[in-house]
Amino acid sequence: MKRTNWFNASVIYEKTAEEGKIVKVTESYLVDALNFTEAETRMHEEMKSSISGEFVVSKISKARISELFANENGEHWYKSRVAFISLDEEKRIEKRAISTMMVQANTVKEAFDGITEGMKGTLASYEIETISKTKIEDVFHYIAPEEASEESKEE
Repeated sequence: MKRTNWFNASVIYEKTAEEGKIVKVTESYLVDALNFTEAETRMHEEMKSSISGEFVVSKISKARISELFANENGEHWYKSRVAFISLDEEKRIEKRAISTMMVQANTVKEAFDGITEGMKGTLASYEIETISKTKIEDVFHYIAPEEASEESKEE
């Protein structure tokens, strides 16, 4: 069974800027983990391979994301607020259940198209209320130990 518990993680480290100056940067990532402890452990594992030198996982918070639509050609991550619309027959009022979705794209238009494509086949009525660019650098999906060992066998 696929599970997703998304966490926002902020990482602080020093890197060399274009002018050759050393600057302190804070970057944000999404990580799929069971709990805060696992999220921090996974961030340390992921960052060790991409950052030379010291770094600090400075903040971790729960991210309420219902869907994530990845697109390898997309450079940025966009956050979208999507309202699922239903009608209460008795009260004759429209009900809106809000979901947060993430989509990888290059532009807001591509993000809109990505959500629309990802929602194909959905029987519920929905409305994309907002789309905004985030500062998320990357997304780290959970890989079950049995899946990880199968991947290493394939290599």
